[in-house]
Amino acid sequence: MKGNEAIAHAAIRYGTDGYFGYPITPQSEILETLEAEKPWETTGMVVLQAESEIAAINMVYGGAGTGKRVMTSSSSPGISLKLEGISYIAGADLPCLLVNVMRGGPGLGTIQPSQADYFQTVKGGGHGDYRLITLAPSSVQEMADFVALGFDLAFKYLNPAMILADGMIGQLMEKVVLPPFRPRKTDEEIEMESPWASRGKKADRERNVITSLELDPEIMEKKNLRFQAKYRQIEETEVRYEEYMCDDADYLLIAFGSSARICQTAIETARSEGLKLGLFRPVTLWPFPTKAIKEYAEKVRGMLSVELNAGQMVEDVRLAVNGRVQVEHFGRLGGIVFTPNEIVNAVKEKLIASDEIVNAVIATKEILI
Repeated sequence: MKGNEAIAHAAIRYGTDGYFGYPITPQSEILETLEAEKPWETTGMVVLQAESEIAAINMVYGGAGTGKRVMTSSSSPGISLKLEGISYIAGADLPCLLVNVMRGGPGLGTIQPSQADYFQTVKGGGHGDYRLITLAPSSVQEMADFVALGFDLAFKYLNPAMILADGMIGQLMEKVVLPPFRPRKTDEEIEMESPWASRGKKADRERNVITSLELDPEIMEKKNLRFQAKYRQIEETEVRYEEYMCDDADYLLIAFGSSARICQTAIETARSEGLKLGLFRPVTLWPFPTKAIKEYAEKVRGMLSVELNAGQMVEDVRLAVNGRVQVEHFGRLGGIVFTPNEIVNAVKEKLIASDEIVNAVIATKEILI
Protein backbone atom coordinates (compact mmCIF):
# COMPACT_ATOMS: atom_id res chain seq x y z
CA MET A 1 0.00 0.00 0.00
CA LYS A 2 0.97 3.66 -0.19
CA GLY A 3 2.78 5.32 2.68
CA ASN A 4 -0.22 7.57 3.31
CA GLU A 5 -2.53 4.56 3.43
CA ALA A 6 -0.18 2.80 5.86
CA ILE A 7 -0.44 5.72 8.28
CA ALA A 8 -4.23 5.57 8.18
CA HIS A 9 -4.38 1.81 8.80
CA ALA A 10 -1.78 2.06 11.59
CA ALA A 11 -3.77 4.84 13.26
CA ILE A 12 -6.89 2.67 13.35
CA ARG A 13 -4.95 -0.31 14.68
CA TYR A 14 -3.21 1.77 17.35
CA GLY A 15 -6.54 2.62 18.92
CA THR A 16 -6.50 6.29 17.94
CA ASP A 17 -9.51 8.14 19.33
CA GLY A 18 -9.79 10.85 16.72
CA TYR A 19 -8.45 12.20 13.44
CA PHE A 20 -9.19 15.77 12.37
CA GLY A 21 -7.88 16.84 9.00
CA TYR A 22 -8.32 18.61 5.71
CA PRO A 23 -7.36 17.36 2.23
CA ILE A 24 -4.22 18.61 0.49
CA THR A 25 -1.93 16.84 -1.97
CA PRO A 26 0.23 14.77 -1.52
CA GLN A 27 -1.25 13.51 1.79
CA SER A 28 -4.97 13.34 0.98
CA GLU A 29 -4.99 9.53 1.00
CA ILE A 30 -4.65 9.57 4.79
CA LEU A 31 -8.07 11.17 5.20
CA GLU A 32 -9.53 9.29 2.23
CA THR A 33 -8.41 5.91 3.58
CA LEU A 34 -9.80 6.66 7.04
CA GLU A 35 -13.14 7.66 5.52
CA ALA A 36 -13.20 4.51 3.38
CA GLU A 37 -12.37 2.23 6.33
CA LYS A 38 -15.12 3.77 8.55
CA PRO A 39 -13.38 3.03 11.87
CA TRP A 40 -16.19 4.75 13.78
CA GLU A 41 -18.20 1.58 13.08
CA THR A 42 -15.51 -0.82 14.32
CA THR A 43 -13.22 0.85 16.87
CA GLY A 44 -15.18 4.00 17.66
CA MET A 45 -12.51 6.27 16.18
CA VAL A 46 -13.79 9.71 15.18
CA VAL A 47 -12.80 10.78 11.65
CA LEU A 48 -13.74 14.34 10.77
CA GLN A 49 -12.91 16.50 7.77
CA ALA A 50 -12.80 19.97 9.27
CA GLU A 51 -13.69 23.17 7.40
CA SER A 52 -10.02 24.23 7.33
CA GLU A 53 -6.56 23.35 8.58
CA ILE A 54 -6.95 25.89 11.37
CA ALA A 55 -10.17 24.27 12.52
CA ALA A 56 -8.55 20.82 12.38
CA ILE A 57 -5.60 21.69 14.61
CA ASN A 58 -7.84 23.35 17.17
CA MET A 59 -9.99 20.21 17.26
CA VAL A 60 -6.77 18.31 17.97
CA TYR A 61 -6.01 20.82 20.75
CA GLY A 62 -9.39 20.15 22.32
CA GLY A 63 -9.17 16.38 21.95
CA ALA A 64 -5.63 16.27 23.34
CA GLY A 65 -6.78 18.28 26.33
CA THR A 66 -9.12 15.45 27.32
CA GLY A 67 -6.30 12.89 27.31
CA LYS A 68 -7.49 11.24 24.10
CA ARG A 69 -5.16 9.98 21.38
CA VAL A 70 -5.80 12.41 18.55
CA MET A 71 -3.97 13.28 15.36
CA THR A 72 -4.00 15.36 12.21
CA SER A 73 -2.15 15.36 8.91
CA SER A 74 -1.42 17.86 6.17
CA SER A 75 1.19 19.00 3.69
CA SER A 76 3.52 21.98 3.80
CA PRO A 77 1.16 25.00 3.31
CA GLY A 78 -1.43 23.31 5.50
CA ILE A 79 1.10 22.82 8.31
CA SER A 80 1.89 26.53 8.06
CA LEU A 81 -1.75 27.25 8.84
CA LYS A 82 -1.64 24.86 11.81
CA LEU A 83 1.46 26.34 13.43
CA GLU A 84 -0.35 28.66 15.83
CA GLY A 85 -2.40 25.74 17.15
CA ILE A 86 0.67 23.51 17.36
CA SER A 87 2.41 26.13 19.49
CA TYR A 88 -0.66 26.30 21.75
CA ILE A 89 -0.59 22.51 22.14
CA ALA A 90 3.12 22.53 23.01
CA GLY A 91 2.58 25.38 25.43
CA ALA A 92 -0.21 23.48 27.16
CA ASP A 93 1.90 20.31 27.71
CA LEU A 94 -0.34 18.16 25.54
CA PRO A 95 0.41 15.02 23.51
CA CYS A 96 -0.79 14.53 19.95
CA LEU A 97 0.45 13.15 16.63
CA LEU A 98 1.04 15.38 13.61
CA VAL A 99 1.86 14.22 10.08
CA ASN A 100 3.46 16.40 7.41
CA VAL A 101 3.89 14.93 3.92
CA MET A 102 6.03 17.67 2.41
CA ARG A 103 5.62 19.25 -1.02
CA GLY A 104 7.71 21.80 -2.89
CA GLY A 105 7.43 25.49 -2.07
CA PRO A 106 7.49 28.26 -1.08
CA GLY A 107 3.89 29.35 -1.44
CA LEU A 108 1.49 26.84 -2.93
CA GLY A 109 4.48 25.57 -4.90
CA THR A 110 4.16 22.14 -6.42
CA ILE A 111 2.64 18.83 -5.39
CA GLN A 112 5.95 17.07 -5.99
CA PRO A 113 8.12 15.87 -3.07
CA SER A 114 10.36 18.20 -1.09
CA GLN A 115 12.17 18.33 2.25
CA ALA A 116 12.04 22.09 2.61
CA ASP A 117 9.97 22.03 5.83
CA TYR A 118 12.95 21.01 7.95
CA PHE A 119 13.26 24.50 9.44
CA GLN A 120 9.51 24.74 9.92
CA THR A 121 9.37 21.54 11.96
CA VAL A 122 12.76 20.84 13.52
CA LYS A 123 13.28 24.44 14.62
CA GLY A 124 9.80 24.60 16.15
CA GLY A 125 8.07 26.46 13.34
CA GLY A 126 5.49 28.41 15.31
CA HIS A 127 6.04 31.14 17.87
CA GLY A 128 7.83 30.64 21.17
CA ASP A 129 10.59 28.37 22.45
CA TYR A 130 9.16 24.91 21.84
CA ARG A 131 10.20 21.69 20.16
CA LEU A 132 8.45 18.95 18.22
CA ILE A 133 9.62 15.35 18.52
CA THR A 134 10.24 14.69 14.83
CA LEU A 135 10.42 11.25 13.17
CA ALA A 136 11.58 10.98 9.54
CA PRO A 137 10.44 7.73 7.84
CA SER A 138 12.22 6.47 4.73
CA SER A 139 9.88 3.58 3.90
CA VAL A 140 6.21 2.66 3.91
CA GLN A 141 6.94 0.28 6.79
CA GLU A 142 8.25 3.16 8.88
CA MET A 143 5.21 5.25 7.98
CA ALA A 144 3.16 2.56 9.71
CA ASP A 145 5.58 1.92 12.58
CA PHE A 146 6.04 5.58 13.47
CA VAL A 147 2.36 6.08 14.26
CA ALA A 148 2.68 4.03 17.46
CA LEU A 149 6.16 5.38 18.20
CA GLY A 150 5.02 8.97 17.71
CA PHE A 151 1.99 8.57 19.98
CA ASP A 152 4.02 6.75 22.63
CA LEU A 153 6.69 9.47 22.71
CA ALA A 154 4.06 12.21 22.73
CA PHE A 155 2.38 10.73 25.79
CA LYS A 156 5.67 9.88 27.50
CA TYR A 157 6.79 13.52 27.39
CA LEU A 158 3.43 15.33 27.07
CA ASN A 159 4.63 16.93 23.86
CA PRO A 160 3.40 16.94 20.27
CA ALA A 161 5.22 14.54 17.95
CA MET A 162 5.44 14.79 14.18
CA ILE A 163 5.99 12.27 11.40
CA LEU A 164 7.89 14.33 8.81
CA ALA A 165 7.64 12.52 5.49
CA ASP A 166 7.71 13.80 1.93
CA GLY A 167 5.58 13.30 -1.14
CA MET A 168 7.73 10.43 -2.40
CA ILE A 169 7.31 8.35 0.78
CA GLY A 170 3.64 9.28 1.02
CA GLN A 171 2.89 8.12 -2.53
CA LEU A 172 5.36 5.23 -2.65
CA MET A 173 3.76 1.79 -2.72
CA GLU A 174 5.53 -1.05 -0.88
CA LYS A 175 4.78 -4.15 1.11
CA VAL A 176 4.05 -3.39 4.74
CA VAL A 177 3.37 -5.41 7.88
CA LEU A 178 0.64 -3.61 9.77
CA PRO A 179 0.74 -3.55 13.57
CA PRO A 180 -1.74 -5.62 15.59
CA PHE A 181 -4.91 -3.99 16.83
CA ARG A 182 -4.76 -2.28 20.20
CA PRO A 183 -8.01 -1.64 22.03
CA ARG A 184 -8.85 2.00 22.59
CA LYS A 185 -8.32 3.05 26.18
CA THR A 186 -11.40 3.31 28.35
CA ASP A 187 -12.34 6.53 30.11
CA GLU A 188 -11.18 5.02 33.39
CA GLU A 189 -7.80 4.09 31.90
CA ILE A 190 -7.41 7.57 30.43
CA GLU A 191 -8.20 9.16 33.78
CA MET A 192 -5.55 7.04 35.49
CA GLU A 193 -2.95 7.62 32.76
CA SER A 194 -3.66 11.33 32.31
CA PRO A 195 -4.72 12.91 35.60
CA TRP A 196 -3.91 16.31 34.08
CA ALA A 197 -6.66 15.99 31.44
CA SER A 198 -9.74 18.17 31.45
CA ARG A 199 -12.67 15.77 31.69
CA GLY A 200 -15.33 17.86 33.39
CA LYS A 201 -15.89 18.63 37.05
CA LYS A 202 -16.65 15.76 39.38
CA ALA A 203 -17.79 15.81 42.98
CA ASP A 204 -14.46 14.43 44.20
CA ARG A 205 -12.14 16.81 42.32
CA GLU A 206 -11.90 20.16 40.61
CA ARG A 207 -11.95 20.43 36.85
CA ASN A 208 -8.51 20.70 35.26
CA VAL A 209 -8.03 23.78 33.10
CA ILE A 210 -6.00 23.35 29.91
CA THR A 211 -4.34 26.53 28.65
CA SER A 212 -1.08 27.87 27.23
CA LEU A 213 -1.77 31.36 28.59
CA GLU A 214 0.12 32.83 31.53
CA LEU A 215 0.04 36.59 32.13
CA ASP A 216 2.67 36.65 34.88
CA PRO A 217 6.08 36.71 33.12
CA GLU A 218 7.92 35.19 36.08
CA ILE A 219 5.57 32.21 36.15
CA MET A 220 5.84 31.96 32.35
CA GLU A 221 9.63 31.90 32.59
CA LYS A 222 9.47 29.05 35.12
CA LYS A 223 7.16 27.21 32.75
CA ASN A 224 9.59 27.74 29.89
CA LEU A 225 12.51 26.55 31.98
CA ARG A 226 10.54 23.39 32.74
CA PHE A 227 9.98 22.92 29.00
CA GLN A 228 13.71 23.30 28.32
CA ALA A 229 14.53 20.70 31.00
CA LYS A 230 12.08 18.32 29.31
CA TYR A 231 13.68 18.95 25.92
CA ARG A 232 17.14 18.22 27.33
CA GLN A 233 15.83 14.91 28.68
CA ILE A 234 14.43 14.02 25.24
CA GLU A 235 17.77 14.90 23.64
CA GLU A 236 19.55 12.57 26.05
CA THR A 237 17.24 9.57 25.69
CA GLU A 238 15.37 9.59 22.37
CA VAL A 239 17.97 10.05 19.62
CA ARG A 240 17.54 7.56 16.79
CA TYR A 241 19.63 7.06 13.64
CA GLU A 242 20.85 4.42 11.18
CA GLU A 243 24.29 3.82 9.65
CA TYR A 244 24.94 2.20 6.29
CA MET A 245 28.43 1.15 5.20
CA CYS A 246 30.05 3.73 7.48
CA ASP A 247 32.78 1.57 9.02
CA ASP A 248 35.36 2.13 6.27
CA ALA A 249 33.88 5.22 4.62
CA ASP A 250 36.16 8.04 3.49
CA TYR A 251 33.22 10.35 2.89
CA LEU A 252 29.84 10.41 4.63
CA LEU A 253 26.46 11.17 3.12
CA ILE A 254 23.93 12.47 5.64
CA ALA A 255 20.32 12.26 4.52
CA PHE A 256 16.81 11.53 5.79
CA GLY A 257 13.57 10.26 4.28
CA SER A 258 13.49 9.62 0.54
CA SER A 259 16.91 11.23 0.10
CA ALA A 260 18.43 8.48 2.24
CA ARG A 261 16.94 5.81 -0.04
CA ILE A 262 18.54 7.40 -3.09
CA CYS A 263 21.83 7.75 -1.22
CA GLN A 264 21.98 3.98 -0.67
CA THR A 265 21.98 3.43 -4.44
CA ALA A 266 24.56 6.22 -4.84
CA ILE A 267 26.82 4.44 -2.35
CA GLU A 268 26.63 1.18 -4.29
CA THR A 269 27.50 3.05 -7.50
CA ALA A 270 30.41 4.88 -5.87
CA ARG A 271 31.88 1.77 -4.27
CA SER A 272 31.83 -0.01 -7.63
CA GLU A 273 34.17 2.80 -8.74
CA GLY A 274 36.39 2.42 -5.68
CA LEU A 275 34.98 5.45 -3.87
CA LYS A 276 34.13 4.58 -0.26
CA LEU A 277 30.94 6.36 0.72
CA GLY A 278 28.78 5.72 3.78
CA LEU A 279 25.32 6.88 4.82
CA PHE A 280 24.28 8.32 8.16
CA ARG A 281 20.48 8.60 8.37
CA PRO A 282 18.91 10.62 11.17
CA VAL A 283 15.64 8.93 12.11
CA THR A 284 14.85 11.59 14.70
CA LEU A 285 15.41 15.01 13.17
CA TRP A 286 14.69 16.35 16.62
CA PRO A 287 16.31 15.32 18.80
CA PHE A 288 19.10 15.54 16.22
CA PRO A 289 21.91 12.95 16.48
CA THR A 290 24.53 15.61 17.09
CA LYS A 291 26.90 13.50 19.20
CA ALA A 292 26.97 10.59 16.76
CA ILE A 293 27.73 12.88 13.80
CA LYS A 294 30.39 14.67 15.82
CA GLU A 295 32.21 11.36 16.34
CA TYR A 296 32.42 10.84 12.56
CA ALA A 297 34.24 14.15 12.20
CA GLU A 298 37.39 12.36 13.37
CA LYS A 299 36.88 9.37 11.05
CA VAL A 300 35.97 10.71 7.58
CA ARG A 301 37.49 13.21 5.18
CA GLY A 302 34.28 15.05 4.42
CA MET A 303 30.48 15.04 4.74
CA LEU A 304 27.76 15.82 2.21
CA SER A 305 24.29 16.73 3.51
CA VAL A 306 21.91 15.47 0.83
CA GLU A 307 18.47 17.10 1.00
CA LEU A 308 15.58 17.99 -1.28
CA ASN A 309 15.94 21.67 -0.41
CA ALA A 310 18.38 24.58 -0.59
CA GLY A 311 20.32 23.47 2.50
CA GLN A 312 18.59 23.24 5.88
CA MET A 313 19.77 20.16 7.78
CA VAL A 314 23.31 21.00 6.69
CA GLU A 315 23.32 23.76 9.31
CA ASP A 316 22.84 21.22 12.11
CA VAL A 317 25.52 18.96 10.61
CA ARG A 318 27.98 21.84 10.57
CA LEU A 319 27.13 22.73 14.15
CA ALA A 320 27.72 19.10 15.13
CA VAL A 321 31.21 18.84 13.63
CA ASN A 322 32.18 22.42 14.58
CA GLY A 323 34.67 22.84 11.75
CA ARG A 324 36.54 19.57 12.35
CA VAL A 325 35.73 18.30 8.86
CA GLN A 326 34.49 19.79 5.62
CA VAL A 327 30.67 19.74 5.28
CA GLU A 328 28.93 20.58 2.01
CA HIS A 329 25.32 20.48 0.81
CA PHE A 330 23.73 18.99 -2.29
CA GLY A 331 20.07 19.28 -3.16
CA ARG A 332 17.42 19.86 -5.81
CA LEU A 333 14.58 22.32 -5.43
CA GLY A 334 10.94 22.79 -6.36
CA GLY A 335 9.99 19.12 -6.42
CA ILE A 336 12.87 17.88 -8.58
CA VAL A 337 14.30 14.62 -7.22
CA PHE A 338 18.02 14.00 -7.72
CA THR A 339 19.50 10.79 -9.11
CA PRO A 340 22.14 8.56 -7.50
CA ASN A 341 24.67 9.64 -10.13
CA GLU A 342 24.09 13.29 -9.30
CA ILE A 343 24.93 12.54 -5.67
CA VAL A 344 28.14 10.73 -6.61
CA ASN A 345 29.15 13.62 -8.88
CA ALA A 346 28.42 16.08 -6.06
CA VAL A 347 30.78 14.15 -3.76
CA LYS A 348 33.50 14.31 -6.42
CA GLU A 349 32.99 18.01 -7.13
CA LYS A 350 32.32 19.34 -3.63
CA LEU A 351 34.46 17.07 -1.42
CA ILE A 352 37.09 15.15 -3.38
CA ALA A 353 38.07 18.08 -5.63
CA SER A 354 38.42 20.26 -2.54
CA ASP A 355 40.56 17.56 -0.92
CA GLU A 356 42.84 17.52 -3.95
CA ILE A 357 43.24 21.31 -3.88
CA VAL A 358 44.10 21.26 -0.18
CA ASN A 359 46.61 18.45 -0.71
CA ALA A 360 48.19 20.34 -3.60
CA VAL A 361 48.55 23.48 -1.47
CA ILE A 362 50.12 21.47 1.34
CA ALA A 363 52.53 19.79 -1.06
CA THR A 364 53.51 23.19 -2.55
CA LYS A 365 54.22 24.62 0.91
CA GLU A 366 56.39 21.61 1.76
CA ILE A 367 58.42 22.06 -1.44
CA LEU A 368 58.94 25.77 -0.73
CA ILE A 369 60.01 25.04 2.85
